[in-house]
Amino acid sequence: MVKQSALASGATMGIGGLPHRDAADAASFALHFMDIPSIPTLPRRSPSEGAIAQAMVGMRGVTVGQYSSIAVDPRRFDMFAPLLTDLDHDAFVGFRAFLDLAPAELGDDHGGWLKWQFVGPVTFGLALMRAGIPASEAFNSAVRAVRTRIQQLLAAVAGAMPQSRQLVFIEEPSFHELMQSDFPITPSTAIDLVSGALAAIETDAISGLHCCADGDCASGDIASQLEAGPSILSLPVRLEVAESAGYLIRFMEAGGYIAWGVVPTVGPIANSADRPWRQLCALWCELVRRGADPSMLRQQALVTPECGLSGHTPAIALQVHQITAEIGKRIRDQAAAAQWMLGA
Repeated sequence: MVKQSALASGATMGIGGLPHRDAADAASFALHFMDIPSIPTLPRRSPSEGAIAQAMVGMRGVTVGQYSSIAVDPRRFDMFAPLLTDLDHDAFVGFRAFLDLAPAELGDDHGGWLKWQFVGPVTFGLALMRAGIPASEAFNSAVRAVRTRIQQLLAAVAGAMPQSRQLVFIEEPSFHELMQSDFPITPSTAIDLVSGALAAIETDAISGLHCCADGDCASGDIASQLEAGPSILSLPVRLEVAESAGYLIRFMEAGGYIAWGVVPTVGPIANSADRPWRQLCALWCELVRRGADPSMLRQQALVTPECGLSGHTPAIALQVHQITAEIGKRIRDQAAAAQWMLGA
């Protein structure tokens, strides 16, 4: 778990993709409008930066066509073939642009946090299976590819920003399908797959889990998400989250943080922080009523948009992140006031 006070209360970061078509603009946006700069993916710039397409780069026998369509050649597919991450590939333009700009913007000796994300083995395995690879081979290939890619990207970030600390989120939108009767693997197997990916991160960084599904950030099976073992869990600000209060309280008491998706990204976009702030306060009040420590909720809270912003415009992305920043400030102000009162 995250060491207490390792992350600032109310720190803001990105989640999912950004809508920018210019990679340098996206990198600058992430560096200037997030407390924890988040390396962007830019699927609007190129379908190659979609989560699944990005994961497939360099896999033998797998090609990604226009609009992220997947083609598998069974004669060439080899799950044991070496996998290299080529940051010069079109799939990693956003990643590369950030690493090019960050040293100049933050300084070579930047010791703060950087965040990035990568698709998880359950979602990736499903994509391979739907492309025609047998289930067992698809999920085994996905596990190996995700773990290998994570280690290579961790090394790339460390090479560009050696003093920075990394937060790495596994993106698992398919996790919401876990309990469906036709899901190709058992829930326990899926949890184990995600747990292995998170463990690969924890050797060198802090792991997070985000299970937003196509903009529908329902809270899902929080118990299963926590069982996978993330240090940070991304959750939408929905009152139904309070139904899992017991699980969340134990998670935070063990040092876990929650990245609250405070600004909805589907439907009308908020014009100010007032309504999202009221919704967060209402959820926290309900969690406190069910036994949560209010100080712990504030101290171990990060804030993000509810889901990715690639379907919007850069102007909307700026608006959402400005609101996110305001809510983060309110959380920090409350946390500081509470500490002052306890100290007095």
